[in-house]
Amino acid sequence: MKPLKILSVASELYPLIKTGGLADVAGALPLALQAHDVDMRTLLPGYPAVLAALKGAQVVHHVRNLCGGKANLLSAEHAGLKLYVLDAPHLYNRPGNPYLQPDGMDWHDNALRFAALARMGADIGKGLLNEFSPHIVHCHDWQAALVPVYLHYDGGKRPKTIVTVHNLAFQGRFRPEILHDIGLPAEANRIEAIEYFGDISYLKGGLQFADWITTVSPTYAREIREPEAGMGLDGLLRTKQAHLSGILNGIDTNVWNPATDPALPAPFSAKKLSLRAKSKAALQKRLGLKVDKHAQIFGVISRLSGQKGLDLLLEALPVLQDEGAQLALLGAGDAVLEREFRAAQAAHPGAISCVIGYDEELAHLIQAGCDALLVPSRFEPCGLTQLCALRYGAIPVVSRVGGLNDTIIEANEMALNAGVATGIQFSPVTTPQLIEAIRRATALYRDAPRWKQMQQNAMRADVSWDGPARAYVQLYRQILS
Repeated sequence: MKPLKILSVASELYPLIKTGGLADVAGALPLALQAHDVDMRTLLPGYPAVLAALKGAQVVHHVRNLCGGKANLLSAEHAGLKLYVLDAPHLYNRPGNPYLQPDGMDWHDNALRFAALARMGADIGKGLLNEFSPHIVHCHDWQAALVPVYLHYDGGKRPKTIVTVHNLAFQGRFRPEILHDIGLPAEANRIEAIEYFGDISYLKGGLQFADWITTVSPTYAREIREPEAGMGLDGLLRTKQAHLSGILNGIDTNVWNPATDPALPAPFSAKKLSLRAKSKAALQKRLGLKVDKHAQIFGVISRLSGQKGLDLLLEALPVLQDEGAQLALLGAGDAVLEREFRAAQAAHPGAISCVIGYDEELAHLIQAGCDALLVPSRFEPCGLTQLCALRYGAIPVVSRVGGLNDTIIEANEMALNAGVATGIQFSPVTTPQLIEAIRRATALYRDAPRWKQMQQNAMRADVSWDGPARAYVQLYRQILS
């Protein structure tokens, strides 16, 4: 069987540039596929942080005019990843977040910035480079979704395409007047192409013209075909359902490994679970929580937003006080939520600690030190934080949506008696149901043998990329056949 050549196109990639789970997936999948005779190379923008990290990059193609300026396509390797980097200073030479200005607003030219990325992805797909001609171009989210659109309107021989939806809520929506600037014909502005409620949508275009659509969990693949979760695209997705599938994400089990994690005061494992107490004490000390080995710590590592259901958690905070529990929160996002969590910390020193921002080392310590991890999302395509929690023996308390439904074995009485439960799920996503789930978690925590069994079950769950990588290889070969 011949080796597969796949071009991945993504706007971020761990460990070079990261704002969320997309970067983790884009960085981990190519490494996982190496064991399956798949040569995956990733095209990403040449942000300052990316260019600064590259060593020995070589120019493999020059473009005189790409969305308003000159650009070079670089070839490089980093951390075992084979990369093509689009060095276009007029588009990407900007500090900080790859999508947002320092004031938190979108860059005014994001439409051009990510059209350029997709244009280059389409050109590589058509054979621009002698050294690498991919069988499939695998596009991630709206920032890469124009690749199938360009290939459609270019005509001629082209590779197969896959668009993976990491979050349907982000659609790359712009005014149709930019069509000429991004090199698409006026006829693309129609409902059968990329027109979307008077605008154009990069993601819609990708879904319309891709050979296959994937999303990051089987449940989310079903949910987005219905109006409640379909974000206005459910009708299109229903017409494409024969070419739509959900493949769960994994996590890098070398990065997320409590037995070797340098961020922890002491390594631990499912067989040496008692050593986990050292991380709990270290977390309490670092965050200014009362150092009490008996107090149950609920952790949160999340973007602060309505999607993540953290307004519900604010309403549920009194139950934590009633149960004598503590809260360790790490995240940033909505200014109102940030302010209210800061106020909660001020009102309950020693019981609630909220770190606004993101700190990778602290994220590891929270996973290792909290007893339970709260993920009350209103919708969740897959979720990675609950997978990390399983790996570290932090019991996930999650809403029964998307990938949270697919990755957690609910602690009902049957599962508890059978010794297979790994977490607690609740539905519908309301404050009363979240409160009930928290009370269930506190009751189980007091039942030490059952809690320990759940922790050991969680830590033995396979959250690696092995299974997802096999599923992607099977899908790639199916598409090509």
